[in-house]
Amino acid sequence: MQLKIKKNEIQEEATGLRKGCLSFVQVLAQSVANVGPSVGPALGIPVVFAASGNGTWLIYVFVTITMLLVAYNINQFTKRSASPGSLYTYISGVMGPKVGVIAGWGLILAYIMTGAACLAGFSNYASMLLGLLGIKVPIAIVALIGGLSVLYIALRDVKLSAKLMLLFEIISTLLILTLFIIILVKKGSVLDYTQLKLTGVSFGGLKNGLVIAFFAYTGFESAAALGGEAKNPLKTIPKVLTVCLLIVGFLFTIFSYIEIAGFQGLSTKLGDAGAPISILANSNGIPIMGLLINIGAAISFWSCMVAVVTASARVIFYMSFHKILPCTFKAVHIKYGTPYKSIIAASTLLIAIPIILLILGGSTFSIFNWLGTIATYGFLVCYTLCVISSPIYLYRNHLLKARNVVISVITIAILLFPIVGSIYPVPEYPMNLLPLIFLAWLLAGGIYFINKFKKNPEIPKNIREELNSLEGKFQI
Repeated sequence: MQLKIKKNEIQEEATGLRKGCLSFVQVLAQSVANVGPSVGPALGIPVVFAASGNGTWLIYVFVTITMLLVAYNINQFTKRSASPGSLYTYISGVMGPKVGVIAGWGLILAYIMTGAACLAGFSNYASMLLGLLGIKVPIAIVALIGGLSVLYIALRDVKLSAKLMLLFEIISTLLILTLFIIILVKKGSVLDYTQLKLTGVSFGGLKNGLVIAFFAYTGFESAAALGGEAKNPLKTIPKVLTVCLLIVGFLFTIFSYIEIAGFQGLSTKLGDAGAPISILANSNGIPIMGLLINIGAAISFWSCMVAVVTASARVIFYMSFHKILPCTFKAVHIKYGTPYKSIIAASTLLIAIPIILLILGGSTFSIFNWLGTIATYGFLVCYTLCVISSPIYLYRNHLLKARNVVISVITIAILLFPIVGSIYPVPEYPMNLLPLIFLAWLLAGGIYFINKFKKNPEIPKNIREELNSLEGKFQI
């Protein structure tokens, strides 16, 4: 009898997921790990530098401010309702289930592609580290082992996943900070006038770097998918999104500034460096730091994959709960309280996509770039729809103020830069195919959902009723 009551309580309060089991720090770990700031010096910053040169630090400042504006709009929802559906829930509640499910479908792709890109990055660093030990393993096997380990952890208690992600990201970040402090001490000055004066920087270069830098921040909102599992979610989630962006924005800006300064005078340019951290460590006489940070980079990629699987599985789970996706995906593990079938589905795609591309001969860097770009399309579309929805939502609830409209308009205008910049001028092959792949995914989902709604016209109505019931549900 007790078991029956407990089961019914869980289903009523949190759709089967464990309610209120995650602290602020554990929820913060989800967002920070999804962004993965310690990966920046190894991959992201060199790519942005190749486009924007000495303006790289300014790019990160600008993107941080932009994403804080995005977070401001998202938080109009997170401080009033909570669910596992994240942006899918908010957009559906304002623009209707038909627009919402397309946004949710795009968000699922964005999360999975982010994880798949990180698996390519993990495989690159893990293979390199194994090679140093004299162990030769096909990179596709390395990817498979890495992906399966992520699946195993994600299936377990969500608190365990959060603790591991937080621990790994802290270790990786501290290692990078240690190396960069040593670099500054050896240089004898923290001032790099070529960067501060933006020497050689052009508007076109800044625009290109802006498009690339946006991907570094995507996924910061993934903590919203833990709305049903966070303690006091209406206070925790909004705070997490803001704090996460402040932390990663600060780190990206500082990391880029010091990394660029560290490469000045070296024969290898940062934009051409295949292993920038190792080069910096070796040039400063501390090769062991390069090795440790490369280990940290592999771990950070792994943590990001766990975060992505956690977020994507909950969106899949919630769309299944609404009977949009097959009902099998709403199954919850009896012991761990995790949506295990949704986790398996998300992990399968996350693992399969990069492995197939590796087998076909793609390089880990190219795969990271391709999949990361597709993911960025999904995030930018969802961010834009959410920003548009925000003032409408406030208006309907008699809470709209002039500043809400102004912030929404400014945010949309800024988001248009990376959206337009990624498709015009038309990029070279195969990058020109990536927008088409994303649109094909949305089209396939749209056709499926239209047929679903035709067969069961009660679904949109039921979704609206369930979303309306979330308002104030977690108020104390």
